[in-house]
Amino acid sequence: MSGHSKWAKIHRAKGAADQARGKVFQKLAKEIYVAAKLGVPDVDQNPSLRMVVEKARGANMPKDNIQKAIDKAKGAADNENYESIRYEGYGPNGIAVIVDCLTDNKNRTAAEVRNCFNKRGGNLGTSGSVSYMFRRTGNIEVPKDYDEDEVMMVSVDAGAEDFEVLEESYLITTKPENFIKIKDCLEQNGIVDFLSSEVTFTPDNYIELDEEAKEKVYSLIEQLEELDDVQDVYCNLKD
Repeated sequence: MSGHSKWAKIHRAKGAADQARGKVFQKLAKEIYVAAKLGVPDVDQNPSLRMVVEKARGANMPKDNIQKAIDKAKGAADNENYESIRYEGYGPNGIAVIVDCLTDNKNRTAAEVRNCFNKRGGNLGTSGSVSYMFRRTGNIEVPKDYDEDEVMMVSVDAGAEDFEVLEESYLITTKPENFIKIKDCLEQNGIVDFLSSEVTFTPDNYIELDEEAKEKVYSLIEQLEELDDVQDVYCNLKD
């Protein structure tokens, strides 16, 4: 398994602040709303919605907030539509960056994302320009409050691709199609607390930079994540 992204740790640190956590929940609520509106507003009948809800649960989003987003979709007007758009480009020092967005105005979003890249020493590329460097994986992070052997046995028996012991947690990697099954197996065996759980983009290889260069990359990602239309940002920067 590749080294665990330092960016996930930064996300959790930012999430400790009420304002930052609220911003994350707003983005997740929009993602839940879109998944529920495009399909059946029921997690048991809508796999896409279930995937997003698991992501929200992994971010410790309150159950009431999740349900409100689903309920909103049930009575939403048909003319209220969001479109999924993915942007790809390079950050400072050639770091590959993927930006996933949900927007009701493609021109606005494209201009805002391009402006972030330009101002932070990067450049926006074309579709496919960097995504070939990543693979889609399910990542489930479990705190070390649980027994290592038990977590590893349950996850591997359920079909996990890899299991890694990190400094403060265990990281389980799955194929996207097995993500829900493996998380369900963990919960059925009493492993119910998760630091994060989502299907994400994992780089095939990471790029190492010195601290000064890393800060430039972090600055770009932070600015991108401040945009209301941006849902997720992925990069291949090594811890």
